Amino acid sequence: MEARYRLAERTIPREDLQKLIAWLESDPWLTQGPLVREFEQRWAAWLGTRHATFVNSGSSANLLMYYALLVSGRLRNRRVVVPAVSWATTVAPALQLGFEPIMCDADPDTFGLDPRELEPILRAHDPAAVIAVHVLGVPCDMEPLQDLRRRYGFVLMEDACAATGSRYDGRRVGTFGDLASFSFYYGHHLSTIEGGMVCTDDDGLHELLVELRSHGWANDLAPDREASLAARHAVIEFNRRFSFYTPGFNVRSTDLNAHLGLSQLARAEDVIARRIENHGVYQSRFRQAEGFRIQRNERATISSIAFTALAESPQHRTAVAAALAAAGVETRPLGGGNMSRQPFWAERYGVVPMPMADRIHETSFQLPNHPQLTPEDVHVICDTVLAAPRPA
Repeated sequence: MEARYRLAERTIPREDLQKLIAWLESDPWLTQGPLVREFEQRWAAWLGTRHATFVNSGSSANLLMYYALLVSGRLRNRRVVVPAVSWATTVAPALQLGFEPIMCDADPDTFGLDPRELEPILRAHDPAAVIAVHVLGVPCDMEPLQDLRRRYGFVLMEDACAATGSRYDGRRVGTFGDLASFSFYYGHHLSTIEGGMVCTDDDGLHELLVELRSHGWANDLAPDREASLAARHAVIEFNRRFSFYTPGFNVRSTDLNAHLGLSQLARAEDVIARRIENHGVYQSRFRQAEGFRIQRNERATISSIAFTALAESPQHRTAVAAALAAAGVETRPLGGGNMSRQPFWAERYGVVPMPMADRIHETSFQLPNHPQLTPEDVHVICDTVLAAPRPA
């Protein structure tokens, strides 16, 4: 049966495609160029950070956050706390780059890092860095996290890939940490087909990100900064444009993707408002229902990419999934559940039993939230879930 309600729908409207076609017919510069810089500047202004660096995916944005910290010399050790409930490429860079990852259980309300579980880890291991995920757009409980950050002195990375437009105490997520990542993947709030952004207020980290994005060279740095590096390393004048100061990657995006990003950013507030409204309908319905646990953060405005609930049991989730399939509603578990159960982690470190992450692993299911859904559609989906039989 073809899905009536998909988890993700097209987020690039025909209007944006027509603008892109007209732009392509003007024979423009296609690879990274002026539109990338314009998109970065407008995104940073919209979010409220000093700097933004456009890359080819949210996963690459996470990779650059880790690597920039590693080569910056600012970390007192290589220990990093990673969330049990996240996405593979939130955790994978820690393994790829030689960090010592320590997994932390999920908060029973937000499903992000649980500050109560984090503090004993901080006391026992003194990690230099922590990465927090705003799971599916629901902000972490930032006040206790920021308090722990002040007291224990760790660097904070925010994975806000699924949280564009969400706020905590009125402040946009992605502005709390030293670094933050966003994703512009198909089906997320805004899409550049594939794409991501790394945001920071730190000038030094921004310079590193710009170098690391493009092979490790300094072409995209401010002219005075590039000249300073060339002089320090006694680079021959003729070779300056092809000098590499830090071992980097090629995770650049293109002006084509940035063109889409600029069109998408112009309608960001409307897209976010619809997601907030739909999420609110889900919350109101499930708060009144027995047998389910939902993500919540009473201090947050939630702009989610999907609504997530926990069933009473794995058998109950199976019944819910069957009812949704029969009604043409797509569903799936929340991300990778307990990430320590994923083979890439378990083969190296073993499965880490975590009560909340394990419950999410075994009973979570996602429901659609995107701008094409109306509140009336959300009510239909809720009716389907709430009518599903509960196994005896």
